[in-house]
Amino acid sequence: MVRFPFNKLRFREVDGIPDLIVAITQDFSNNEVLMVAFTNREGIQKTIETGKAHYFSTSRKKLWLKGETSGHIQRIREILIDCDGDAILFKVEQKGAACHKGYRSCFFRRFKDDELEIVAKKVFDPEKVY
Repeated sequence: MVRFPFNKLRFREVDGIPDLIVAITQDFSNNEVLMVAFTNREGIQKTIETGKAHYFSTSRKKLWLKGETSGHIQRIREILIDCDGDAILFKVEQKGAACHKGYRSCFFRRFKDDELEIVAKKVFDPEKVY
């Protein structure tokens, strides 16, 4: 079993759920930020063991494998930890889209002229997947 340096991470409580850490997900090939979520020790361990990204849903209060419903999995290529140990970065190969709203990235809206404008095209129809 891989010995991940959990002692280097600063987990915190979020919405009454203990021991979570921010997980930023970035495309390995072009550095596009795909999503931000939370994960925990179990999620990190499963990510390492399977090579696929696992996160913790604060709304559903459970661990989940990215792509378990949609098939849009994230294969881990690299894991980095920030200088303060309060965030983890998953660099991934993204299959399909990262965003549950149908976009490749969750960052598909840009603030411009006091408004949010959509700057990407949908990759899939969420109503057909979820």
